[in-house]
Amino acid sequence: MTHPLIVNKFRKKPLARLVDSISSLGARRPAVAVCALLGVGFIAGGASGLLGTAGLRMQVGNQQAQLAASRRESQREINALAARLGELQAEANRLNALGERLTRIGQLQDGEFNFDKPVGVGGTGPVRDISRPELHEGLDTLSRQFVQSGEQLSVLESMLFNRQLDMNSVPSREPIADSYITSGFGRRVDPIVGGSQFHKGIDFEADVGDPVLAVADGVVSFAGVRSGYGNVIEIDHGNGYVTRYAHNSRLEHHVGELIRAGQEIAKAGSTGRSTGAHVHLEVWKNGQAVNPRNFLSQHSPLVNG
Repeated sequence: MTHPLIVNKFRKKPLARLVDSISSLGARRPAVAVCALLGVGFIAGGASGLLGTAGLRMQVGNQQAQLAASRRESQREINALAARLGELQAEANRLNALGERLTRIGQLQDGEFNFDKPVGVGGTGPVRDISRPELHEGLDTLSRQFVQSGEQLSVLESMLFNRQLDMNSVPSREPIADSYITSGFGRRVDPIVGGSQFHKGIDFEADVGDPVLAVADGVVSFAGVRSGYGNVIEIDHGNGYVTRYAHNSRLEHHVGELIRAGQEIAKAGSTGRSTGAHVHLEVWKNGQAVNPRNFLSQHSPLVNG
């Protein structure tokens, strides 16, 4: 065998060399050669099938990786939308609570502003799927509307609160619960010695020890004994208003103490110039006694409860 033949022999691929060997064998033993060729065919076909299966598996693996990445991206988008929805829901709850508080403060009619009732909506025309940019734009618009509505309601709440403070400083409550007026304001017959007398306040029926209540917010400006009035407590409400509660059996606050409307300030009695237990109420405006009934009949529309 010459040198080129030897080189060419070893340059052949393994499968080709195997076929050449089988061909040489076929010249001597044909049956064996046929079996060998069939085996080589099976081996070649199996290798081709394995290569095809491996390719499919690789392709499926790539698709699964892409699907997993898409799912992760979709989940991140859903989480972001959920967080945004939570923020908007919290803002909606805040606005609902503020609206309900303003409804109570303003004493609006029941059902006029029902924040638990769904709002009726409708529309016509074809419906299509909403795109992601449209959804984000809608959420941004809703968020801006919530902010604007919150600012407006906060301003309204501040105005109503200031008005309520002003109204609470005006004598508009009764000084004793579940009572009635026994003597009015103005000229009357003196109950002790007779004759004409100007009554500077109004009297309410009471028993000794009944709670005497402040008719408005203010600060105690006097607590002690005044001639004819017995044990007296006076409250300065600002804006020129002062109220006086007389004939008490006991005083429960001192000068300088802050008093809220409806707060107990004394116990009813019959001290001073009195024929029996009662509550005497006077209202002074800019140093002049005025009829308390003018205020008691004008209950603040902002008083809760």
